[in-house]
Amino acid sequence: MKQNRWGLYAIAVAIAVVGALALGVPVGTLAILGVALACPLMMFFMMRGMHDQGRHDEDAHRHHDDHSGSGRA
Repeated sequence: MKQNRWGLYAIAVAIAVVGALALGVPVGTLAILGVALACPLMMFFMMRGMHDQGRHDEDAHRHHDDHSGSGRA
């Protein structure tokens, strides 16, 4: 499922760039906008990935705790 999201993001960005070029936005302006947005977008996706990883780790610990069998009744 996550692989499909990256493809959809790429298609959305391509449509936005082509649309902006069709409306007459200069390529230099799009390049500056891309550079300015690169840092916040990378941070967004990295933090989102860390959140997903944290949820996976939490589920793994919960699963391990359920089956650890501490020997107490």
